[in-house]
Amino acid sequence: MSANLSLRRPQARASWAVLPLAMGALISSACARPQAETADARLKALYDAEWNWRQKELARGEDEEDGSPSLPHVDPASQKRRADYWANALDKLADIPVDQLSPEEKINAAVFRAALEGFVSEYKFKEYENPFGFWTWMAPRRGFGNAQAYRNYSSRLRDMPRFIDEQIANMRAGLARGFTNPQVSLGERYKPIEPLAAPDIEANPLFGPFKMMPDGLTAGQREALLAEGKAAAAIAAPAFARLLAFVRDDYIPHARKTTAGEALPDGKAFYLAKVRQYTTLELTPDQIHQIGLKEVARIDADMQATMKQAGWKGDFQGFLHFLKTDPQFTAKTPYELIAKSAYVANKINGELKYTVGMLPRYRFTIRPTPANIAPFATGGNGGLESCLMNTYDLPARPLYTIPPLTAHECVPGHSFQAALALEGPDRPAIRKSTYFSGYGEGWALYMEWLGTKWGIYETPYDEFGRETYEMWRAARLVVDTGLHHMGWTRDQALDYMKSHTALSDHEVTIEVDRYLNDPGQALAYTLGEMLIRRKRAEAETKLGTAFDQRWFHDVILGLGAVPLPTLEQVLDRWIAGGGKDPYAGKTGFKLP
Repeated sequence: MSANLSLRRPQARASWAVLPLAMGALISSACARPQAETADARLKALYDAEWNWRQKELARGEDEEDGSPSLPHVDPASQKRRADYWANALDKLADIPVDQLSPEEKINAAVFRAALEGFVSEYKFKEYENPFGFWTWMAPRRGFGNAQAYRNYSSRLRDMPRFIDEQIANMRAGLARGFTNPQVSLGERYKPIEPLAAPDIEANPLFGPFKMMPDGLTAGQREALLAEGKAAAAIAAPAFARLLAFVRDDYIPHARKTTAGEALPDGKAFYLAKVRQYTTLELTPDQIHQIGLKEVARIDADMQATMKQAGWKGDFQGFLHFLKTDPQFTAKTPYELIAKSAYVANKINGELKYTVGMLPRYRFTIRPTPANIAPFATGGNGGLESCLMNTYDLPARPLYTIPPLTAHECVPGHSFQAALALEGPDRPAIRKSTYFSGYGEGWALYMEWLGTKWGIYETPYDEFGRETYEMWRAARLVVDTGLHHMGWTRDQALDYMKSHTALSDHEVTIEVDRYLNDPGQALAYTLGEMLIRRKRAEAETKLGTAFDQRWFHDVILGLGAVPLPTLEQVLDRWIAGGGKDPYAGKTGFKLP
């Protein structure tokens, strides 16, 4: 198909991949000073070398589709080798004069610096000694595209015993110094390992991809790959059996009894480091706690108004109980829940031409969350290939939360943003692979709010569901800092979430335990969304009738994941430049 074929509509451009975008033009003139070439070259050589080294160290395949034939080494010596390399790269980066970099390379430098600082910080606190849950996504959910990919996967399965034994050793070291997840949050979280340890290889999820081989393989290839895969899975399964016994009988019973992140070794410094890594902002836990309290009060007023609009005559807690227990809000079957999500996604698709200027070619599908992890998973997860909706325990997944969940996880949230990242501007690999929660989760939460303009919240109950999700993320600012910095108990956190949202008790429990196990991660969502909404309001005020949300969104999506201060700087310069279409005059569509 010719790249010159018109796939455009007046309000949007479809990309089959997005054409290269010179984001530097959004910041300042593209004319760089002569000496900038030297600084740019030094920076490019540094991050290209690091990227190539990182791929080898982390055992990533040269071809993304084929994958790597091995798993990374995660033993302490390997961890130290990587940390030393990254610390040295940081020193070299500090020697490059930022003021001599071109606009685009300044963005690359900011992304590279934040990523390196995160790697070095993780080693400083020896976070590799708590890899709890690493097994969750080790069984692929789909097949591979060619024979070599299957051979590489079988090779990874044969490497699994070594990898798992290294991870068990790491977890034993974490146990010895009290660097574990809180015992109260773990419960039966060993259960997702059980299917992976199953001796019946045909039923083991590790063998699943071999049941989904592509049609293009010959009969001989299929027979050989099946035999190789079955033998490899038979090697991996006993390793997972060892892991299961360790996690169930040793790790969980001896995990720490405390709950706060600040109760860990060097805990105050650790929690502050995680706050900065996840938010990319220089905010203290106390400052974030106060921001959260203000947001909770604001959203509470909105929820009270929506409750009255729904015609409820009782009090707020009574309304929450009604929403959580009335059968009209519960899907009768998993199909009904998935169908509701698909309906919302399709309704949003009809609005995209007015919302985003550059549309991706790549398409995702909506699938149920895999059964082995569903009991412990959140309501949904969005990724490039699929958007997962959790159909486990249907009463815990009220239908009024499906519209915001779909906008967040599927379109134009994570799955949509991942497609644009894949097809996006021709930028360094570090920009394509690095993810910042403040940017990604902030964008997805902003999409929930933008859904108020698309008609996806069809009833007051749907709108209350959206507000519940908004409150859920704002309450995280209070709960996460409360748990890890202010001495809150798990029960306090549970009560706070239950009294402020219409989330089911099951989901509240899953979420609070997630915050306990990943200090700081929950803080990124609202802080990122607040920045985007603030910048949009500024743009609307300063640009007036010249403001076009398509170009505003194209700037954010075309930029890719960056630290929040960098995102703000780019948007400020875009506004100052008149809010122009960042793709205006560009030609030359290309496949990724």
